[in-house]
Amino acid sequence: MGNSDTKLHFRKAVIQLTTRTQPVEATDDVFWDQFWADCSIPIQDVFALVPAAEIRAVREESPSNLATLCYKAVERLVQCAASGCPSEKQRQIVLNCTRLLTRILPYIFEDADWRGFFWSTIPGAKRTGSLDEDDDENEARPLAESLLLAVSDLLFCPDFTVQSHSRSSPDASEEMRSIDSCEYIWEAGVGFAQSPPLNYVHDLNRTELLKLLLTCFSEAMYLSPSSDSSVLNPWVSFFCSAENRHALPLFTSLLNVVCAYDPVGYGFPYNHLLFSDRREQLVEQTLQILIVTLEHEAGSSAGAALQPSGPDNLFVNYLSRIHREEDLGFVLKGLAQLLNNPLIQTYLPRSAKKIQFHQELLILFWKFCDLNKKFLFFALKSSDVLEMLVPILFYLNDARADQSRVGLVHIGVFILLLLSGERNFGVRLNKPYTLRVPMDIPVFTGTHADLLIIFHKVITCGHQRLHPLFDCLLTVIVNISPYLKSLSMVAANKLLHLLEAFSSAWFLLSAPQNHNLIFFLLEVFNNIIQYQFDGNSNLIYSIIRKRNVFHQLANLPTDAASIQKALQRRKKSGISNMSSTDESMEGSRPAAPAEPGTLKASLEATPGIDKITEKSQVSEDGTMIAVPPVSDASEAESTSERSHEMLSWKSKLPLQTIMRLLQVLVPQVEKICIDKGLTDESEILRFLQHGTLVGLLPVPHPILIRKYQANAGTAMWFRTYMWGVIYLRNVDPPIWYDTDIRLFEIQRI
Repeated sequence: MGNSDTKLHFRKAVIQLTTRTQPVEATDDVFWDQFWADCSIPIQDVFALVPAAEIRAVREESPSNLATLCYKAVERLVQCAASGCPSEKQRQIVLNCTRLLTRILPYIFEDADWRGFFWSTIPGAKRTGSLDEDDDENEARPLAESLLLAVSDLLFCPDFTVQSHSRSSPDASEEMRSIDSCEYIWEAGVGFAQSPPLNYVHDLNRTELLKLLLTCFSEAMYLSPSSDSSVLNPWVSFFCSAENRHALPLFTSLLNVVCAYDPVGYGFPYNHLLFSDRREQLVEQTLQILIVTLEHEAGSSAGAALQPSGPDNLFVNYLSRIHREEDLGFVLKGLAQLLNNPLIQTYLPRSAKKIQFHQELLILFWKFCDLNKKFLFFALKSSDVLEMLVPILFYLNDARADQSRVGLVHIGVFILLLLSGERNFGVRLNKPYTLRVPMDIPVFTGTHADLLIIFHKVITCGHQRLHPLFDCLLTVIVNISPYLKSLSMVAANKLLHLLEAFSSAWFLLSAPQNHNLIFFLLEVFNNIIQYQFDGNSNLIYSIIRKRNVFHQLANLPTDAASIQKALQRRKKSGISNMSSTDESMEGSRPAAPAEPGTLKASLEATPGIDKITEKSQVSEDGTMIAVPPVSDASEAESTSERSHEMLSWKSKLPLQTIMRLLQVLVPQVEKICIDKGLTDESEILRFLQHGTLVGLLPVPHPILIRKYQANAGTAMWFRTYMWGVIYLRNVDPPIWYDTDIRLFEIQRI
């Protein structure tokens, strides 16, 4: 298989195609069969033997030959699907046609003049590709539809991609016509109870067909991000429509294969080095197909996802309707187990298999939370959601200094923002944190809320390209703050640490929106003081110790001369050198920058926090009331404008509650220290634990929650991020390498 004679024969066929100036007739089967009938060429060899320059040359100089090659390859797939691939030779033809189309399609997509080719009909071609005999024979079907339907049929082809159920050997084509693919779902899980026996050959065949599907869907990579984001991907739209009779079993097969996958298997040390895990390749491909097909009507939220504003995407439809507790539990447990896989601690170095597709898993979890509110509420009704939180924080912390993984940090923060909009998330965070995941953060004893706050190292020690995420990260802390019963001293100090950094005059003035970060932090302190005072003596003590920061904020100079002076004094104070010297957790390693030469995909800018959140006020009965948005001040440039703007927001700083707390408690604490000669903070903390401010504070303000809100900007960000991940993860073979991608740029660090 794949020996030198076979390769030579195949290479000669490619040379003939590229050197012929005259069109080769579609009826010349002897010529066309050279590409798929007489050999078996592994996909890596197909990529080597069909060079990019030659594909482009045929496209430019012999366009009819390229068109006929594509047509004949699709025709063969359609014929084999209809016949049920009873012979080994037919199965080989399917794999060869699949590999060849995977190689050629990106070069069709990169040329705007060719992009519509697969959506045109071939003169004289019947409406084949559907195995439904009731089709109108006179109506020709576009090549793309024939291809997608043939691949869908082949993914449920007995003895090729699924186990045959028939004991006798009936006519294979009859079996294909009458097959109920819902009985052939690939894995037990959602909507299917039986787990078929593992068959590595079937897994390999599925993987190759899915690779071709992913290549079909990748037309999106060749459209610039400025294109209309509401335009649906025609390949995905058709594949996920009611025209595809396998849509439901395909969706459940893909989902179940991902969520049932156990990379550790029987758990023998180093077993992944002894055996090749073919299932892992299938899981990666199914996961990538899933996230691409679930990119619904660009940027609409779950409510709008099912509006008939285009062909109904059945994958989105099915996902949004999963509701049985056991199904929701199966998905959540499966995703949590896979995301936690790289955190597994073993005594033998590198003895446990570590998966690499965590970014795709995070996107799938995001899709579930966004499109299926029952799933979101299920995840939050118990502490199971914390099984997702810990790995998310692990990945964010690990990636914070690596500019090639900025997208990973963004998706993690977006998930935290989405979760934090739900009251139950804040409540669940009060569960004690007892795991010892090796994160490069200070050692602490406390809750999951402490873990989330201490993780602010992403702000203080992250890559500068993370600056646009600061307001997102602080919004997460604001949203959870009314529900936090008891912060540890480490977390309390971190919050004050942030306030100190963000309240320096140079930082406040260095960008027009920087003062928003101070407003967020003051809101956190006010929420905890007003709603969770009793258990938060550590935070109250930290506020008293750092009371000067609040006094300085209240007395910020707003005259033009002081502002000019602050701007000139932009030292490297502020957040650039706020790295902590706390002792880190055992087994952790510092976040490392990207290795030189690492490839990364560029990303669209993320919209500001005001564009991606909607404010809601929590009423006394717990219901949410929307708060109308307030327009922000425009960017001020001159010193006098900055002075005026600073005066404007300084007068709105919500300092009343904190100043009243300091006014009441500071004299009491000072008196105790003098009277008892105290120098031990534990005594002061004990006093604060039993203190009360009932009747002494201003009337509690209403709780404001900022819920994530999708829009066209976030939809385009997700599209570029998702396809960037897929591009960089498909390197064997490198499907899209060196083609004219328009959606993002590939940059070398």
